Amino acid sequence: MNQKQMFINGQWLSAESGQTRTIINPFNQQVIAEVAEGNEKDTQYAIDAARQAFDKGDWRHTPALERGKLVSKIAELIERDKQELAELETLDTGKTLTESIADMEDIAEVFRYYGGLADKDGGEVIESPIPDSRSKVVREPVGVCGQITPWNYPLLQAAWKIAPALAAGNTLIIKPSEITPLTTIKVTELIEEAGVPAGVANLILGSGAKTGQMLAESHLVDLISFTGGIETGRKVMTAASSNFKKIALELGGKNPNIVFDDAEFDTAVDQAMNAIFFHSGQVCSAGARLLVQETIHDEFVAALVERTKQIKLGNGFEDTTQSGPLISEEHREKVENYVTIGINEGAELEIGGKRPKGADLQQGFFFEPTIFTNCHTSMRIVQEETFGPILTIERFETEEQAIQLANDSKYGLAGAVWTKDIRKAERVSSELRMGTVWINDFHPYFAQAPWGGYKSSGIGRELGKLGLEEYTEVKHVFENTNPQPLQWF
Repeated sequence: MNQKQMFINGQWLSAESGQTRTIINPFNQQVIAEVAEGNEKDTQYAIDAARQAFDKGDWRHTPALERGKLVSKIAELIERDKQELAELETLDTGKTLTESIADMEDIAEVFRYYGGLADKDGGEVIESPIPDSRSKVVREPVGVCGQITPWNYPLLQAAWKIAPALAAGNTLIIKPSEITPLTTIKVTELIEEAGVPAGVANLILGSGAKTGQMLAESHLVDLISFTGGIETGRKVMTAASSNFKKIALELGGKNPNIVFDDAEFDTAVDQAMNAIFFHSGQVCSAGARLLVQETIHDEFVAALVERTKQIKLGNGFEDTTQSGPLISEEHREKVENYVTIGINEGAELEIGGKRPKGADLQQGFFFEPTIFTNCHTSMRIVQEETFGPILTIERFETEEQAIQLANDSKYGLAGAVWTKDIRKAERVSSELRMGTVWINDFHPYFAQAPWGGYKSSGIGRELGKLGLEEYTEVKHVFENTNPQPLQWF
């Protein structure tokens, strides 16, 4: 069993209290690691280290080109160790190894992208309207960044935060989910190997209540970036208001997948499956709301149910496995509760809705892929993020009705439109109140394009050039080239 520590001010440390937490594999509940369980004292030490490194250290004054080279070096190390990282991710989350390997390739690309972007913004010269003056706008690092990541994509979400923060010249404290910290620990080892100075990148382990809350509250932290649930996000935002620090929140979604009757039928069915059942639905952008045009509704549902019967649940390390377990017993109970809610609301359960019976699945937190029909937007299972393999299906007749239904949500993260009529696709996508809209596809994202949502899906953007700008402050510098007395007083 591996024993893992925190990384603070360039040193690997046990928790000040001596406490540890066991990490289990959700496939079979076997203990796979023991990690330090930090508290407020450990968090304060990490904050102080990051503050000192930013205020007194050389990192923010390091030329952007050199910072970019170091961030790119981390990408190379991730590429080198991607098999080990992928295996840790599958052990920690239960997802398939194939998916974990793909995640590592995307993670390396994120570091590579921001490594290349680090020196591309030298500021902007403004034509001053005042004689004998010069004016420019520059971007500078925010300062100390607290970063809190979720359990569903532990290292991917960490990469979206760490890479731009380092590229921009900030110092940081990363706090992974307490139940899936292993790949973040490993990538911190790679950050150390790459030569990031002491105090610039710090890793704190422990519960959100004892560590994450303190990052959000601290007056020594200049920015807080949080990815997770909407209620925790609200607490983070409230805590961060104490010193008006910059806030970046990605709070999930309840994402509509709109299928018109002129869509390529088989492809739309296949992609609808992937949209919801990928990683057992534990995806913030999951297509958990399927909106199908009335004329093809029954045929489409029948095809989905038949395909769903064939999904192979199992060990993420087995090649035949298509979907792994849920992350924990507590989370599975939450998903089960939503099935009960859906039935009580009058939704029709077409398939799934229970724990599988297979003997080889009894030790893990498995749940059957589930489909509900006869759904409408007044239902909780349509409005609330179930974060599991639960698909709700709604009918629509017209383009206008599809838009109205899709937007009838407090969330606005992502959505998709399926049709062969590109004009219709463009009309619908322009009306959807969401941060990302896919046309005839679902789930693609990449480092170059921004990611984030409207409404209750959050504040700010990650990835792309905007993802780097989140970690900067804008400063206007004005120079009077011929100063003279005003003779005002």
